[in-house]
Parts: sequence; C-alpha cells; structure tokens
Amino acid sequence: MTQLTYQIAFASLRGITRTLANEILSRIGDENAFFNATEQQLESLMGFKNKILTQSYRKEILEKAKKETEFIANNNVQPIYYTDKEFPYRLTECDDAPLILYTVGKCDLNSSHIISIVGTRHATPYGIDFTTRLIEDLSKSIDNIVIVSGLAYGIDIVAHNASLRNNIPTVAVLAHGLNTIYPAAHRNIAVEIVRNNGMLITDYRSIDAIHKGNFVARNRIVASLCDCLVVAESAQKGGALITAGIASSYNRDVFALPGRSSDKYSSGCNRLIASNVAALIESADDLIAAMRWSTKPQEGEQQILTIDISEEEQAVIDYLATHDDTQINQLCVALNYPIARLMGLLIDMEFKGLILTYPGGRYRLA
Repeated sequence: MTQLTYQIAFASLRGITRTLANEILSRIGDENAFFNATEQQLESLMGFKNKILTQSYRKEILEKAKKETEFIANNNVQPIYYTDKEFPYRLTECDDAPLILYTVGKCDLNSSHIISIVGTRHATPYGIDFTTRLIEDLSKSIDNIVIVSGLAYGIDIVAHNASLRNNIPTVAVLAHGLNTIYPAAHRNIAVEIVRNNGMLITDYRSIDAIHKGNFVARNRIVASLCDCLVVAESAQKGGALITAGIASSYNRDVFALPGRSSDKYSSGCNRLIASNVAALIESADDLIAAMRWSTKPQEGEQQILTIDISEEEQAVIDYLATHDDTQINQLCVALNYPIARLMGLLIDMEFKGLILTYPGGRYRLA
C-alpha cells in the first residue's frame, strides 16, 4: 500500500469532511494508522461507534483505492490531497470541500484572479456574446486570470472556448471520474484545455458511477474555486442558480447579467439581482471595479513605476517643482551642492526618468 492509496481511501470515507478528517488524524496519527488499527482501537480513540470505523468497511474502500491508484499511475492523473501545498486555498475555506482532487493538466489553482462563469445549457446569442466579450476584455485588462466552468453545453462551453481563444487558462470541473468525458461532444475541447495550460478537475474516482446528483455536487467546487462567480443566463430554475446560491453562502461575490423580463433565460438572473444575491454586471469593467482589481497598463498608456529616490534627488525634485526651467548654476546656489557632485546627480536622475534636460543646460521635472 502506498501513502496515496491510503489518502484516496481516507478521502472516500462516507461523510468525511475536513473537520472530521483533522479530528481523526489528530487522534490516530495518519491515514496508514487509521486503516491498520483494529475496530476496538478506533472506537476507543474516537469515543463513538460508526460504520466508517468497521474493519469490513475500511477494507472495502481500501481495495477500491488500490484500483484507483493503478488508474492514476496509468493515465497521467495528478491527485492533490488537502494537505498538499498545491491544494487550492480557496477550497479550504469551505466546510464541504473534498479532501482530494483528481486533475489532468497544469494550472495554478491558487492564481490571483479566478472567475467562475456559469449559465443555462440553452444559451442565446445575448448570453453567448456577453460571455465572449467578458472574457476577451478581461484578458486585455487583468493579469493571472483563470476561468472556471463545468464543460457543459451552453454558457459553460462558450466560456471555455473564449478562454482558449484569448490564451487564458481554463479549468473544467467534471461531475465524474477522469476515465471519461461528458458530454462526449466536448472531448476535443477537454484536450485543448489540457494542452493550453488549463486543467480538468474532479473529486470523483474513475470507478464512481455517473448520476444526476453528481452535477449538483460538483457545483460546490465551481463555486468555491473562484474569487467571484458570474451567471451569464439562467431560467427561473437550473444548476446556475444553485451554483450562485452556493457561491453566496461561501461569501464569494456573485454577478448576473440582466435581461428583459420577457426573456426566459434572463428571468433567473433578474431574480438573483432583485433578491440581492447577485450584483448587476454588463461588462468586464463592472466586474473589475466591483472586485477592485488592478488593471494592467494598456497600449499607449504610461506605466507607473516605483523608483528609489535619495534625499539629494528629492531636494532637486522639490526645487524644480517650484522653479521650472532651472539652470545648473541656479541649482548649485540654491542647494549648496558642488558642481561635480550635482552634475553626476542630474545625469542619474535623467536616466531614471525623473528630470528632462533642455538646451542651454536647463532642467525640468519629467
């Protein structure tokens, strides 16, 4: 048995949470000890009886974990355990976060700007255009962006495709193991996501069956991985509204695209806004302003640099601030600096972009 096998089995315990996991490990030591202890030892240490402590149950999930370890080794899957430094710190803030994530691809899940985008499977041209423009504009304005969605039809796949076109890493959160891709029509997109610094991520093992409840459960990862969640379009009911509610409960900022009251797939967004679950959003600028994110300099825009300024340089700056177009002899008299020292100082300041030199030995602030 490898340590990974024990970790997979431990993360598979029914009802396990981060809090319960920490409590068990604080008493037993590590995952290996948990599975090798007797039933009586565990019950004595924990102070209660439960199915997860029985020998038969632990043996059963350990056997399944062995098979999953083999699948991981044979399919280039990278598991991330909740105690690993790579584990997304945003997930650690949520009580129901999984203990282990199974991933394919390389993407920084702790990037400084992570945005989840969700919406209806029946995306309209209105929602598609908004999602496309939002991601394109964000790519021009913000560094270190990651876009998260669920690889589903509609808004999800639009978000992934727009990210790929704009060279933004994108993460697809799956509702099943990495032995398959659902829907099958999006397999090529999944491959492109991995090839372009993105990631496929799930908390389901390859042996876990796919059922409807998985899709609701995976929404908690979409909601918790991000700094903010955007609902592009939604009817009165749907997974996007569930995800928005979860994100709000995790204290994530939620935004929604408003629409006409007569539009079926804007009604859910309008309700989120009206109930103050989500803030109204119409553009990337709205999101950036609400999140108070710093934007990167645009083409033709002067970038502000931080420059170390000495006391002597500051004295020159202070004098030029009130005596524009000053000659070097005036500076010598005013500041009482030797001419040789002042000339060297002015040359350094010109290189730093602090002052400008004009004909006749005159100086001005840059």
